[in-house]
Amino acid sequence: MRLLQQLGAVALVALAGSLAVGAAGWNAPLTLILGTLTAVLALLVYAWVVRRTEHRTPVEVARSGAAGALGRGLLIGAGLFTAVIANIALLGGYRVGGWGSVSGAVALAGFTAAAAVTEELLFRGVLFRIVEERIGTWWSLGLTGLLFGLVHLLNPHASLWGAIAIAVEAGGMLGAAYAATRTLWLPIGLHFAWNFAEGGIFGTGISGTDGPRGLLDGVTSGPAVLSGGEFGPEASLYSVLGGVVVTAVFLVLARRRGHLVPRRRRTGPAGQAEQTGPAGPTGTLVP
Repeated sequence: MRLLQQLGAVALVALAGSLAVGAAGWNAPLTLILGTLTAVLALLVYAWVVRRTEHRTPVEVARSGAAGALGRGLLIGAGLFTAVIANIALLGGYRVGGWGSVSGAVALAGFTAAAAVTEELLFRGVLFRIVEERIGTWWSLGLTGLLFGLVHLLNPHASLWGAIAIAVEAGGMLGAAYAATRTLWLPIGLHFAWNFAEGGIFGTGISGTDGPRGLLDGVTSGPAVLSGGEFGPEASLYSVLGGVVVTAVFLVLARRRGHLVPRRRRTGPAGQAEQTGPAGPTGTLVP
């Protein structure tokens, strides 16, 4: 029940924000304001509904340590996409046609803020976290990553390969980032920086979405497996490989920190569900 309540509350904000941002028609100041307001409201609603349904403080979005975690996520996301686009460019799949649009980059910042925050709250804050309590980290990572990829089939220029790529490089990586840190701020920063670098800086498509030009007028060409084709660089094999590497690093960190939750098993004559290992017999995560 709490899963549905939390999903419903955050999804309502996400839907209203998406409609508002869409109605702005990429007007730079309006899109930035509406996108930022959507992100802030979604965080407030998430914190409220978690307190109401779980009777606890939502430490995963606590203000303490938020700046540092968000900053690390921004650096990782921007650095990873820059490495990906550089490799694509080295093989002739990306070039800069000139300067793009500052106003376009501003509008994309607002659009990306709303998308990154609402998607992380829905998929990592609600789905991954609650499902993980039942089936453990590994199964939850696979299931929510798959769902994240499937949702992107609704985007323009979507393809089965693009959805698989998103499931692996984004769904897996962002879930692993949360598992390693147990804060949503790092995956939010990573998600925002990746998307903004993709569209707002390098001027390429973001998950098939048609938007304004970013700071650079980027042009992709060549085989879709290299450049990502119409879906954008997220469908590039380089993005998948980069995402897999970063996912592995996060999972190693999660294991070292004792953050991997085992699958819940039934034990004892009463058939009570119990967790063993890092989560402890009561299912409470060891900090």
